[in-house]
Amino acid sequence: MSELWDSLGPQIWPAFWLTIQLTFWSAIGSVLWGVLLAGMKVSPVPVMRWFATVYVNVVRNTPLTLIILLCSIGLYQNLGLTLAADDGNFIANNNFRLAVLGFILYTSTFVCETLRSGFNTVPLGQAEAARSVGLNFPQVFGLIVLPQALRAVIAPMGSVLIALTKNTTIASIIGVGEAALLMKEELENHSSQILLIFAIFAAGFMVITLLEGAAFGWAAKRWAVQR
Repeated sequence: MSELWDSLGPQIWPAFWLTIQLTFWSAIGSVLWGVLLAGMKVSPVPVMRWFATVYVNVVRNTPLTLIILLCSIGLYQNLGLTLAADDGNFIANNNFRLAVLGFILYTSTFVCETLRSGFNTVPLGQAEAARSVGLNFPQVFGLIVLPQALRAVIAPMGSVLIALTKNTTIASIIGVGEAALLMKEELENHSSQILLIFAIFAAGFMVITLLEGAAFGWAAKRWAVQR
């Protein structure tokens, strides 16, 4: 036990901190891109509706592992796309940002579909009234529909974020040193204590996801749309 903790103790917080950072930046990007996709899906422009529909259907039904590998092997190794400065931490920083890009591309499709369900909670008459006074589609969407839809889907968005947190474990396949990669290394080095290692990392993820669930539950009650 002491040997395991001597190896694991100094590394466990940095690993989980990287998991939190992956979740944070991916969540921000996913919400921004998901909002744009949702707007395109209800846009009056056919090309935008077609693009958003095809994108969501294709990406949402593609395994996340393939998307992360595509970002690493396809974009970086084959096309030479770099997302970090060429310094001593280039590989680690570039892999981290490629993983974030992959999570954004994937998770944004679920954000988009969650928002679409929120659009149905906005009374149709409000959008019609806004158009009748001369507001165009971006104004109706941004000022009338989107704010109410966001408030209506806070709890479902929490579920998407929790799923994103658990999905960050896939970043280990391209060498991102988050919690899942550390767990794999510890399992290889201390194979006689598998159950304890699993319990430690399961507890870490449980703490993160329970805090996220509590925060979104509070926010859903605080900012719920009153009908």
